[in-house]
Amino acid sequence: MLITIIILAISAIFFVSGKIRSDLVALCALVALLLCHILTPEEALSGFSSSVVIMMIGLFVVGGAIFQTGLAKIISSRILKLAGKSETRLFLLVILATAAIGAFVSNTGTVALMLPIVVSLAMSAGMNPSRLLMPLAFASSMGGMMTLIGTPPNLVIQDTLTAAGYEPLSFFSFLPVGLVCLLVGIIVLMPLSKLFLSGRKKREDDAKSGKSLKQLVNEYGLSHNLFRLLVTETSKLAGSTVIELDIRRKYGLNILEIRRGDLSRHRFLKTIAQKLASPDAVLQANDILYVTGDFNRVKEFADEYAVSILDGHATEETNRNENSLDFYDIGIAEIVLMPTSLLINRTVKEIGFRDKYNVNVLGIRRQRDYLLRDLGDKRVHSGDVLLVQGTWNNIARLGRDGTDWVVLGQPLAEAAKVTLDYKAPVAAAIMLLMIVMMVFDFIPVAPVTSVMIAGILMVLTGCFRNVEAAYKTINWESVVLIAAMLPMSLALEKTGASASISNALVSGLGSYGAFTLLAGIYFTTSLLTMFISNTATAVLLAPIALHSAEQLGINPVPFLFAVAVGASMCFASPFSTPPNALVMPAGQYTFMDYVKVGLPLQIIMGIVMVFVLPLLFPF
Repeated sequence: MLITIIILAISAIFFVSGKIRSDLVALCALVALLLCHILTPEEALSGFSSSVVIMMIGLFVVGGAIFQTGLAKIISSRILKLAGKSETRLFLLVILATAAIGAFVSNTGTVALMLPIVVSLAMSAGMNPSRLLMPLAFASSMGGMMTLIGTPPNLVIQDTLTAAGYEPLSFFSFLPVGLVCLLVGIIVLMPLSKLFLSGRKKREDDAKSGKSLKQLVNEYGLSHNLFRLLVTETSKLAGSTVIELDIRRKYGLNILEIRRGDLSRHRFLKTIAQKLASPDAVLQANDILYVTGDFNRVKEFADEYAVSILDGHATEETNRNENSLDFYDIGIAEIVLMPTSLLINRTVKEIGFRDKYNVNVLGIRRQRDYLLRDLGDKRVHSGDVLLVQGTWNNIARLGRDGTDWVVLGQPLAEAAKVTLDYKAPVAAAIMLLMIVMMVFDFIPVAPVTSVMIAGILMVLTGCFRNVEAAYKTINWESVVLIAAMLPMSLALEKTGASASISNALVSGLGSYGAFTLLAGIYFTTSLLTMFISNTATAVLLAPIALHSAEQLGINPVPFLFAVAVGASMCFASPFSTPPNALVMPAGQYTFMDYVKVGLPLQIIMGIVMVFVLPLLFPF
């Protein structure tokens, strides 16, 4: 027992110091328990097969899909409209929305769903995400106290009561307690988060990644003369290749993109196939060509080949929703020619970007001038910046293979930022399905199963570019941290350390009256939850709380509620609850950030609850 406590204490010291990664500390503690023969290998590795850990992995994938499809941005924009320019109103809306969801969905699931939304929301509002992410995690736990299914400790005390022959609690018996927790949380978190979290450094990744795609489109004026042409069933273009048309030489037009897919029917499950207008690209009926150039020449070309000009004389500026130049598979980037380049004074056609790298040159920036017409015959000069278009991988290959130029920005990183917004309805439906499966008991699916189903569906329905993109959304540091810490609770229970500490504290306070005993149970639960899971803590202390109340001959309900609230309202450490661990890397928090913000909240919450619980559930 002593060895277990020593390992736990040393781990806590390293956690607090923050000099070693938290997941590495947790793994070292796990290995120490193995070497000391406190845990068997099967017990030590049980955390990695835990349903909580599997659920976390699945929820990372679901959350990543919500962000990747632009659903997070859509939801955040709605919230932002409600908040206006008020930072306080935005803070309150995030807290209230999270708590409302957390009442019916697990706090881990709530945070995973809300995390990409809140990050997007903070970026749109010009706020540091760290200002909102820790309150987000805390609000999910507060919301979990509002219903019977909100958090596992609630179910634990329900089982303890019914097993002892008492009346079971109703679904909303917890609502008054949850509302008090939420009120206290808002009052305390608002000043603390502003004081300790607002001043954190923002990431500078975006500043280093070069111009955004939108900036490039506007700078080169690609949107000013962009037209959509539909290849009809009777069109002469069907079956022809791009090189056969020779559209650039004959009409001075440039085909930027061929878009193929069902865009009118089946809006919900629509797919879009983007194809670069390479010389050998074969045009098909119902293809949509994105063409730039003078409108009169576009009309001349359309008349000759019997194609329809969609949206009339509408450009990107006037019909942004339908006529947008999207970058799902095809992207754009700038390359700057080196002064020593062997390509200087050669024409674009001679260089052969299209043949060698399968990219198109859309424009040339020469000092303050922009050359956009007849580019094939233009000679490049030293210092010219060329705007190229191609698949993201081909643009990235330019950066790897080219010695005569430098690609500005990071193409693959830029591609990762492009949201597949046409998949947003699919992601929303899958997310809703997951919530329904988790909330309603009549659907015989365990929460972990519903999350796994949702994660798989997100990949299969194309809410990610590929499977690798889905894997990249998983924060393995958080996963390993929780998986390695779960067996710690088993070690404390196995050695009798938890039972000894709990019995000593509770039995020693029983003689001082009901209020003192209630306070002792609450803060003992709160203390233990900082080191072991809230569910394990509730399982351990609920019978002790019930027995202690019966010994005094008083109502055990407030004591059991003290266990549930104390186990759930643990904010002082990042590994006390999965939500705290989930937001740690995203908010770039340290262990001390949780101590500064979470510990005062945890103490104040405990003091309030000691006085409120007897009022709601008299002794």
